[in-house]
Amino acid sequence: MTLRKYNGVWPVAPTPFTQDGALDIDGMRRVIDCMIDQGCDGICILANFSEQFVLSEAERDAVMRASLEQAAGRVPVIVTISHFATAIVAARVREAAAMGAAMVMMMPPFYGAALRADDEGIFQHFAEAGAAGGIPIMVQDAPLSGVPLSVALLARMAREIEQVKLFKIETPQASAKLRALISAGGDAIEGPFDGEEGITLLADLDAGASGTMTSATLPDLIRPAVWAHLEGDRAAAMAIYGRLLPLINFENRQCGWRACKVVMKEGGVIASEHVRHPVLPLHPETRGQLLELARAVDPLALRWGK
Repeated sequence: MTLRKYNGVWPVAPTPFTQDGALDIDGMRRVIDCMIDQGCDGICILANFSEQFVLSEAERDAVMRASLEQAAGRVPVIVTISHFATAIVAARVREAAAMGAAMVMMMPPFYGAALRADDEGIFQHFAEAGAAGGIPIMVQDAPLSGVPLSVALLARMAREIEQVKLFKIETPQASAKLRALISAGGDAIEGPFDGEEGITLLADLDAGASGTMTSATLPDLIRPAVWAHLEGDRAAAMAIYGRLLPLINFENRQCGWRACKVVMKEGGVIASEHVRHPVLPLHPETRGQLLELARAVDPLALRWGK
């Protein structure tokens, strides 16, 4: 078995709120403890699935501080630092590094549907983040940004920016892009990951992905599939993944980040599944279908706090 430097399951932590919408820091600490008990190889905070776009700067800082304190080095923590302004990204990476983050994750600079940097601007954006913090960077290549990141640009960043080590590819046809990136970047690609709740996991692992960034709904169940595949047992990975796919598909296509909050609320991890407006809570029927699928596979999050 030949492994890359970064492997396994590094899920995104939800950001819990109270029922009236306030930040729930005690709940955040419980989320981190639950995820460590789930056996996560690492944890990502303040990502899009963490609802980072509805948090104030003060709330971001509070979530980061509480999460890193609670993890206390038990698992590596990735802090998402995406912002259009390079100076703000540099300040965020310095703060994350000072608090003990293992790495940061960031999207290319964009604002709205049309404001984005060109390839050279993107390269410099990541280069300045790397120089500011000195810790590894995961590039998030996601449709949400609306910024096309070519394989050539990603491979160049891996070769020429010391801190750019990992790549979370969650574009359409992710496996083809992962395969091309690994071919173009070689050993400079130390952590090729997928995302999207693992909905294309097997194809991405077949293409050479060494890890996945799922939600925190069922990492304890999906991790054995990832590690079976990494250790060469593709048949076992397929069998495990096949059992989980109905829930993964429902989470990805019907629920988004609300799924994890519902499961963790039902499991006593957090006190409320509140999502901030303009996002609406799940329809009761959708919520019921989600829990039916979750109970069929019994993830730890569904019983951790009971």
